[in-house]
Amino acid sequence: MGRGLIRNLLFFAALALPASTAAADEAATLRHGIAMHGEPALAPGFEHLPYANPQAPKGGRITLALQGTFDSLNPLIVLGVAPDVVPRYVVQPLMMRSADEPFTIYGLLARAVEMPDDRSFITFHLDPRARFSDGHPLTAEDVRFSFEMLKKSGKPFHRSSFGQVKAVEILDPHRIRFDLSGSNDRELPLLIGMMSVFPAHATDPDTFDKTTLTPPVGSGPYALTEVKPGERVVLTRRSDYWGEDLPITRGLYNFDEVRYDFYRDANTLFEAFKAGLYDFRIEGDPGQWAMGYDIPAVRDGRIVRETVATRLPKGMNGFVLNTRKPLFSDARVREALSYLFDFDWVNRNLFFGQLTRSNSYFSGSDLASTGHPADERERALLAAFPGTVREDILEGRWEPPASDGSGRDRDMARRALELLSEAGWALEHGVLRRKGSGEPFAFEMLVNSRSQERLALNFSQSLSRIGIQARVRLVDDVQYWRRLGRFDFDMVQWLWPASLSPGNEQRNRWGSAAAQRSGSHNHAGVASPAIDRLIDALLEARSREDFVAAVRALDRTLLSGFYVVPLFYLKDQWLAYSSDLGRPETLPLMGPNIDTWWRQPHKSP
Repeated sequence: MGRGLIRNLLFFAALALPASTAAADEAATLRHGIAMHGEPALAPGFEHLPYANPQAPKGGRITLALQGTFDSLNPLIVLGVAPDVVPRYVVQPLMMRSADEPFTIYGLLARAVEMPDDRSFITFHLDPRARFSDGHPLTAEDVRFSFEMLKKSGKPFHRSSFGQVKAVEILDPHRIRFDLSGSNDRELPLLIGMMSVFPAHATDPDTFDKTTLTPPVGSGPYALTEVKPGERVVLTRRSDYWGEDLPITRGLYNFDEVRYDFYRDANTLFEAFKAGLYDFRIEGDPGQWAMGYDIPAVRDGRIVRETVATRLPKGMNGFVLNTRKPLFSDARVREALSYLFDFDWVNRNLFFGQLTRSNSYFSGSDLASTGHPADERERALLAAFPGTVREDILEGRWEPPASDGSGRDRDMARRALELLSEAGWALEHGVLRRKGSGEPFAFEMLVNSRSQERLALNFSQSLSRIGIQARVRLVDDVQYWRRLGRFDFDMVQWLWPASLSPGNEQRNRWGSAAAQRSGSHNHAGVASPAIDRLIDALLEARSREDFVAAVRALDRTLLSGFYVVPLFYLKDQWLAYSSDLGRPETLPLMGPNIDTWWRQPHKSP
């Protein structure tokens, strides 16, 4: 038995004694991890994550790259454009999510929790060894401080989720209790567990919600050692990291230095990779994957290409219609536009036939409603909202419109005009106009990359066939994100990723309260009592069967609203990386995790 396993078993044995009275009094159970449904896959005292190599060599540097720029280091607030390096490497959460389970978290800053079966409260037991990079111990006061800051000034997701907490009580320097009674949200304990913890002594609450390029003090494995706005950030692995040998971190964070370089556009980003300026790339362009990697570095083995099968839902990728705009307030208008997107032509001519049509907000999984008639559980959930879901969608017969692939399908155009006529529009001398007022049907498509621009121009041309004037406007990252956060757009292309455990993020995407909250991901402006109730239902579900029924009912309701023109997704993930990198043989459920990789010892650059 390894020393780490013995140490963990001794800890839980010792912890169980003082906690037993509280557990009996409050019907709570001491836990090393929490799963959204069922029990954690890993038992107490596990040695390491199944997809991490505890013998991975340490050292070397990895250079990664991102498109765009940044003007802040805190991605947890509304203001600014920030990379995700701070919550990933610098500050840590109470518990850490496993990438090999639908939604399970294990102890990190908190090495155990108490929680009753009804999840009406949760008490975190902090690891007394936890330290910030400046040497200060991490205590329950830091947890409460971080909670209050994120509840007040964090992203809309934090504010809405943490606002459900009834009370917070510090029991002692290493125990903190959150009263969740009345929330009926079984995901809430996990969201609090994943909360980043900032040092109360080194964080100004009055400026927390402001953009800043000052590296924060954190408890994580890395410290920010170089920040060049719009150009790069560099993180250096801490030699004094307190959690080096925890089961949840063993085999992770193997590089001595992690560097992120920033590039203004996608073409420059790709050329930089071919030139060897960064080490790892997830390719999302079928054209580049098919034709762009015929280069010496691939031919002689310096760059490895790999296709990895993904096991997660593919989410919804689509042209999003902003229903806050009167032009898109009618579902018939929104549905009509979907008839003008010729997926077959686009897939064949622009993407080498390598894409699959999006037909659900949870495509490629058992959570998708398409192809499945609604069962009794779903119908019971939808009974209070008659007419919300269209009959063909309720029966699982609906699919996105399929054209003849010519790029000029007259049947699709005719059906679109029929719907538009029902909604009060008519084609007059080649221009679609509102009946009575003569207002032309015109709008702007906002894009922030050349690949988005190419697709938008194709769609714009298709729309022009029935007299719709769709202007495509390419803007830089800063302007794009600011306009998106203020909902200052008519149409954008957006991807809502999906997991095997949809939860509170659905409120931020589709909840009525999020529709008018700046910075939320409810880009479409969805405000529906039915959707609000279905989100509550999936968060309240205790069994997997009830959960799947609630998610499918939500999917059907969103599809019936025609809030997007569905686009496409890649079935597999395409990786290209330096042959100097090594990775574990086991890939987690959620796909490759660069934090488990390492630099081959004899090939350090």
